[in-house]
Amino acid sequence: MHENLKLSRFTVIIGHYGSGKTNLSINLALDLAATYDEVMLVDLDIVNPYFRSSDYTEMLGQNGVRVISPTFAGTTLDAPSLSAEVGAAFDCAGAVVFDAGGDDVGATALGRYAEEIKAIDHEMLYVINRYRNLTGSPAEAAALLGEIESACHLRATGVVNNSHLKDETTLETVLDSLPFARETAVLLGLPLRFTTVPARLAGELSPEPGAATHVENAYPIEIHVRTPWEDVS
Repeated sequence: MHENLKLSRFTVIIGHYGSGKTNLSINLALDLAATYDEVMLVDLDIVNPYFRSSDYTEMLGQNGVRVISPTFAGTTLDAPSLSAEVGAAFDCAGAVVFDAGGDDVGATALGRYAEEIKAIDHEMLYVINRYRNLTGSPAEAAALLGEIESACHLRATGVVNNSHLKDETTLETVLDSLPFARETAVLLGLPLRFTTVPARLAGELSPEPGAATHVENAYPIEIHVRTPWEDVS
């Protein structure tokens, strides 16, 4: 497991549509699989047909991660149907990552399991992306979390800065997002748990605090999630 990835055994990922929640969830699950004998990734996105962790079931399975997905995952049906297998996650002896749907609409499905989640040691990480519409300011990002928390009846325990511009992301893209991420965390009264950096850029980071290219608690991630129109060879 990466040195900056110090997670609770049970982690819930929430955030704005397009913030990169699903790609982060996949990275976390794969890293946790290096530590735990059993890892589950629960895909609760019953709204968005294009960015679902269940679309990567085969790859995840080959790397020791069991995916539990909505009944209609893999189709374009947006019926609010959740697999009965989700309950098995609460009996998992290893690690579990919940990938919740975007915004307050997607978080509603997560709310079905609020009491079970509250009953166990967990953390809920709010993923932010400075470059997404509707969360372009710290105040807007903070307000959106309030809507998500109301919908899922759970409280976030930390913030993850996942600011990116897809394939156009540069180290400057990440560095320029740090003030936004810090201010958002301050407004929410939550710790900024880590900042993601595309793995291809990790070598450009300085390990020295105070250096211009230093990112505190940087977490290198691979880009697994792409839209169908991006994944054309």
